[in-house]
Amino acid sequence: MDHIMTRSNTFALALLLPVVACSPVSQPEVAANAPAGPNIAKAYVVAEINVTDLEAYRQYVQAAFPVIESYGGRFLTRGGTTVHIEGLPPAERVMIIEFESLDRAKEFEYSQAYRDIAPLRHQAAESRLFIIEGAADVASAAP
Repeated sequence: MDHIMTRSNTFALALLLPVVACSPVSQPEVAANAPAGPNIAKAYVVAEINVTDLEAYRQYVQAAFPVIESYGGRFLTRGGTTVHIEGLPPAERVMIIEFESLDRAKEFEYSQAYRDIAPLRHQAAESRLFIIEGAADVASAAP
């Protein structure tokens, strides 16, 4: 990535890993380039991030982006403007990364490559992360 890191895009990669201590040891293997079929729902890693150390966070961003890409992750949001409507306000940054399936998102989150760099985020930011499975067939999904 030959671009200048700005405050707005340094927060973009903050999406990752729920607490490693709570993570399963292994996850099912998923083919690296297996596309989601018509009945396979995509999945989304959602992160709310409050950066506490910008310089340390930049190190995390530089390490995380290639790992996200290697698992087929695609950013849908990267910390743009968030409009609070009701309830508890969101964190300073909200990011969403799309993956081909729930298995693929979990494979990314629990990968050794990601677990090796997650401590950088833990040192540089306060985060809330989760994975949500999309609806394979939105029209027939129950409300």
